[in-house]
Amino acid sequence: MNEVIKTLTERRSIRKFRAEMPPKELIEQIVEAGLYAPSGMGRQSSLILAVTDKKLRDKLSDMNRRILGQPEGSDPFYGAPAVLVVLADKAVPTYVFDGSLTMGNMLNAAHALGLGGIWIHRAKQEFETEEMRALLRELGIEGEYEGIGHCAIGYADGELPTPVPRREGRAYYL
Repeated sequence: MNEVIKTLTERRSIRKFRAEMPPKELIEQIVEAGLYAPSGMGRQSSLILAVTDKKLRDKLSDMNRRILGQPEGSDPFYGAPAVLVVLADKAVPTYVFDGSLTMGNMLNAAHALGLGGIWIHRAKQEFETEEMRALLRELGIEGEYEGIGHCAIGYADGELPTPVPRREGRAYYL
């Protein structure tokens, strides 16, 4: 089987990570794969915040936990040491699709590089807060950006989950 197709069909969402931070070089390759995702009319509306600082990562986790309504001490990022936050420029009509493709590219790249990943929602609500908007301003990011998702990555703690059978009747050949 072609290696790209193999990566696409074998990738699974990981829900338990080791604390070990992946090397910077792997994180950079994953981010680059995200930056090369297709985008509407080539406008490249998405941007990526590569969060490897534990304090900021834990702050995002706590915000996410509160939005989700989980009890204190739980971690919606499943212990992943790095979180790649995808945001997209709301001025671009295809921004949600562009950001979603960025997320997909990064999840597949993480798997191809021997890391695990999972898409965690609620970035939209996090980046609607003044605290996160201030962070964007500190980074020099201007404009109206919407949080699309968190790509939580790291080394899987355990085996890859077994795939669920694919549901029949979802492909039609005309």
